[in-house]
Amino acid sequence: MAGKGSGSAGDVWLRPPTRAAREAPPLSRDRIVEEAVALLDEEGADRLTMRRLAERLGTGSTTLYWHLKTKDDVVDLALDAIFSAVDIPRDDGLDWRAAVTALITGWRAVLLDHPWSAALLGRPMLGPNVLARSEFLYATLVKAGVVEPHLTAAAYGLSNYVIGSALMQATWTARGEQATGQAVREQFRAKSDRYPVLAAHGPLAADGDWETSFTIGLGWLLDGIQATAAQPPQVAEEP
Repeated sequence: MAGKGSGSAGDVWLRPPTRAAREAPPLSRDRIVEEAVALLDEEGADRLTMRRLAERLGTGSTTLYWHLKTKDDVVDLALDAIFSAVDIPRDDGLDWRAAVTALITGWRAVLLDHPWSAALLGRPMLGPNVLARSEFLYATLVKAGVVEPHLTAAAYGLSNYVIGSALMQATWTARGEQATGQAVREQFRAKSDRYPVLAAHGPLAADGDWETSFTIGLGWLLDGIQATAAQPPQVAEEP
């Protein structure tokens, strides 16, 4: 990783600012993060370096270190910044399924608006925007009657589903990937005797309707959560 100092993903949320605001140069953390998101949107995560970011900001790399210690700090802050666009449903009588659906579909839309993001979510997500939405998800499931160990499984299942689906869609709809998809479909057809079901029904057998597939899959997850929530908690038998 290019950058000064040491650290790892998520550290930016666990340490105090390295310098007091009055000591910092005119460049602000908010401006750095805004430009980092723009760079990531335009060029992808592979192009993000402290030097490249400094060039876009019209400053030197050393100046960035007044605000952020490492590239991981930049990524963590950029990820949390885009989550601010995920609307938290208002508590106005919306039933829990509708509330969770609104949150998860909004999350998916944000990930697709920023195609670099889904691949970077395997890191500590401790920013205020992420935590506020996680709090809402857990609170909504608790109100629906979901208890442990099903609560964590439900929250993880929904999170993993939206991240995985967004990652797959972002990958296969990226510029230039249509040709790869067509080549895969031709391979399926050529080897239909070996992979007959994949050739006829596999995920790349035809241009997919991502929206419909996502909605159906989310419905299945919510059906399972609802069925679990409707069951009374099991009491362990005494030996």
